[in-house]
Amino acid sequence: MPLAWTIEEACVEACAGRSTIYDAIKNRELRAVKRGRRTLILDEDLRPWVKNLPPLEPGKPNQDERSAA
Repeated sequence: MPLAWTIEEACVEACAGRSTIYDAIKNRELRAVKRGRRTLILDEDLRPWVKNLPPLEPGKPNQDERSAA
């Protein structure tokens, strides 16, 4: 398991898009660090962020479905 993920790697690992990752960083839901010009997300920050995503409630549309309607 890597110590840190690039944005692209974090997207794959978390099954999330770039804008979702950057929005989470901007909203301080996900911590990112800098190494030179590269933005990194520590594994110890990425995994809890994914685990704390809201659960899907059966019979209720999720946020993506509400936006598309």
